[in-house]
Amino acid sequence: MADGIVLAANDSGEPAPIRVAFCITDLDVGGAERIFVELVTRLDRHRWEPRVFCLSGPGALVERLQASGIRVTCFGATNARSLGVIWRLATALKQFRPALMQSFLFHANLIGRFAAWWGGVPRVVCGIRVAERRSRVPLWLDRLTQGFVDHNVCVSRAVADFSIQNSGLKAVKVSVIPNGVDGERFAAAMAADRSSLGLTAAPLMLFVGRLDPQKAPFVLLEAFERLITRHIDWQLLFVGEGPLRPSMTDWVAEHRLNSSIHFAGWRPDVPELLKTADVLVLPSLWEGMPNIVLESMASGLPVVVSRVEGTEELIRNGETGLLVTPGSAAELERQIETVLIDREFSTKLSTAAQPFVFNNFTTEAMIHSYEQLYLQLLQNDSRFAS
Repeated sequence: MADGIVLAANDSGEPAPIRVAFCITDLDVGGAERIFVELVTRLDRHRWEPRVFCLSGPGALVERLQASGIRVTCFGATNARSLGVIWRLATALKQFRPALMQSFLFHANLIGRFAAWWGGVPRVVCGIRVAERRSRVPLWLDRLTQGFVDHNVCVSRAVADFSIQNSGLKAVKVSVIPNGVDGERFAAAMAADRSSLGLTAAPLMLFVGRLDPQKAPFVLLEAFERLITRHIDWQLLFVGEGPLRPSMTDWVAEHRLNSSIHFAGWRPDVPELLKTADVLVLPSLWEGMPNIVLESMASGLPVVVSRVEGTEELIRNGETGLLVTPGSAAELERQIETVLIDREFSTKLSTAAQPFVFNNFTTEAMIHSYEQLYLQLLQNDSRFAS
């Protein structure tokens, strides 16, 4: 591999803040990656000096980090077999000499904990963002390497319980810090122009996320196929990319639904799309705490989502949204129809959801929780105690 790409940041001029290394698998646009950027850019710079280490090449979110005066090193690793990145990250950590390293996502957690040990980082915190059900290998590796980890932050209580039970993590080394959302940004957004997306004024279902088996988009396609027989003008918009897109577009063509189902790819105007849609639908088979559900609730958009990790901590079924059994197209169909036909009920859901998010899932609360955790982990080290 080529040498790491170092993207210089502006000199902050702050007096001796505590250095914190942040490690992530990639910086492409995704839910975990966006939360990572929010955390890094919003830390109190009087107290902390963050630096970001990305295992892959520069992604779309690098620019925002750099604009916030944060130095980013991208190592350009192309796959999980690029083990040389461990040595390169360890070397970079030795040069930076952080008091603590925070990693996000499985590969960064695994590689980061070895590199931090080699690089002499005093404290290591790993972020667990999902209840991994695709394979047991990550769970086994988490269990095997916990000796290199001081603490684990789980994104929801359900993920914490899953990790303790399935990865054998010690409960004393696990905290829950939920995602936070900039509620005002989503509440104040202006609705996107539907005509620019080839959409009409008819009821619109919105899916935002990776087109991946985890998110079960084919369950939504099946539900929509049933709904369109009774509501011929209803529409469905997929926002996101992923490995299932080719097979999904083939399915849509075979069922002659091209005029009703639209694919927008990744888009930067998600707040505006949430404002123009009539319901968010997320039929995931497993999750952690899906950001898009928080964002939809903050926008005032009713949600119909699977009853999976994190969603039950966000949704009071029938009060702030609707929960469905994962994998059930029939149940998904019924609940979508309920929301789109009963507008009074739909308004009731969204009206209750907004203040619930504003009061319980703010970005400020999330940042404060991370900062308090870092201080707690460092308080017994005289080099870093305030």
